[in-house]
Amino acid sequence: MTTVRAAAFEVLRRYGLTTIFGNPGSTEVSLLTGLPDDLRFVLALHEGSVVGMATGWAIGHAAPALAVLHTTAGLGNAVGALATARVNRAPLVVLVGQQDRRHLALEPFLAGRLAGLAGDYPVWTDQPVRAQDVPGALARAFHEAVTHRGPALVVVPMDDWDAPFDGETPAAPARVLRPAAVPDADLAPLTELLAGARSPAIVAGAGASWGPLVELAERLACPVFQESFGALAGFPQDHPQYAGALPADRARLRAALAAHDVVLAVGAPVFRQYPYAPGPLVEPGTAVAVVTDDPAEAHRSAAALAVLAPPAAVCARLAALLPARSAAPVAVPPAGPVAPAPEVPGGEPLRAAYVLRELARRLPRDVVLLEETPSSRPDLHRLVPARNPLGFVSAAMGGLGFAVPAAVGLRMALPGRPVVAVVGDGSALYGVHALWSAAHYRVGALFVVLANGRYAVMDRLADRQGGKAPWPPFTEVDMGALARSLGCPARRVDGPAELAAALDEVIPSLARREEPLLLDVAVTVDPDFQP
Repeated sequence: MTTVRAAAFEVLRRYGLTTIFGNPGSTEVSLLTGLPDDLRFVLALHEGSVVGMATGWAIGHAAPALAVLHTTAGLGNAVGALATARVNRAPLVVLVGQQDRRHLALEPFLAGRLAGLAGDYPVWTDQPVRAQDVPGALARAFHEAVTHRGPALVVVPMDDWDAPFDGETPAAPARVLRPAAVPDADLAPLTELLAGARSPAIVAGAGASWGPLVELAERLACPVFQESFGALAGFPQDHPQYAGALPADRARLRAALAAHDVVLAVGAPVFRQYPYAPGPLVEPGTAVAVVTDDPAEAHRSAAALAVLAPPAAVCARLAALLPARSAAPVAVPPAGPVAPAPEVPGGEPLRAAYVLRELARRLPRDVVLLEETPSSRPDLHRLVPARNPLGFVSAAMGGLGFAVPAAVGLRMALPGRPVVAVVGDGSALYGVHALWSAAHYRVGALFVVLANGRYAVMDRLADRQGGKAPWPPFTEVDMGALARSLGCPARRVDGPAELAAALDEVIPSLARREEPLLLDVAVTVDPDFQP
């Protein structure tokens, strides 16, 4: 007799979901005990790390990853990470355990009210009506995750796995084809807008595709800005037309784009902000257009024209249709690993900018770099250019706890690539559990923790508010000791010589390294930082 469990495993194999990220609970025991040898279970010590690692895996493979969560507690713990996966547009199939279907009506111990627990962040949620519908629901979850680029949830009562499977064809297609061609006639309004531009500019987002966008930018001879708070670098940041990251407040945004009569956002919303400020997003006379394959992103963008289509296809056709411009691009500030950073006089604490510059000088072009250091992000953008599409990976949602587990998942997905996570100590504490997984599974990522012992962004916001912050610093926390307690090697770095020695030793071997390392780098708060 074929069981629902066996049929579900066939679905997982068909769609390449053979690595299972999870933290087991009793409602998943009947699924997970005695896994076939071709299915690999990867343990994380907290559900936030489960989903974070799966998100990194999905980003690395550009395909859905599988996470298993334990009823209310597991799904509840993972909601923040699911929100990050949704905003980062990372496809996940999330299997959530539930109590035995036969007495759910009595709400037994561990029964979960799961349907709305994660709010609107899942792109699709289902609890199959019959046990026999579970394999089809998993297949559909895969397609939903790919189409809508986010987490698709399937809730499965624990007794469903042992139920007999009747052999019916699962209610989902074996394949989904997604044609990406864009007719020239449909692009005519955008082509006309760009062809008539006096001084165009592009804003590149996480949804952009580097090759076609570079071709279009060079055709237009225009500057290219990186969206603020993006999940990925949308454009090569060592390209001569790269103009830096957009500011995240309206006054500075208007100033940055004031010289341009047409601004085209590609794979990015129009425009992500942080603190509220009054006034328009752009100066009068500046027309904004957006190209995205995300309907929600298109519908909420304050743009004169939105094109809902695959950005790569649109950019490729625009580059072919538009005449080449001979005008020189607007002057942009220099960027790159040679950009200036403050030196550190003898005996004074390191500044984050100095650490980032020393790191950038040594990083290879193919590095996968994850960022979660809010008070040092401007310096990272300035000093550490992304030279490949994964050269900058960040949590577009803004919640903490992404970079450490995502770095583990990315390195597992891309074992031949050097992976570095640059995180603040406050951020690292939210995902510290993932260091155990990194050590146990021999994931050779480097974690550079910029430790200032405080929430520097919150301190500065409190200063701006004009009151005293009630939260204390947490200088007692020893990130190196925490890492070592989880089995992850760690070193303390207090000065320039120690930093140079550690980076010179570790960076050249990152691509082949099989052991994680955490550098606990003591830094001072940047007095010039503004959120």
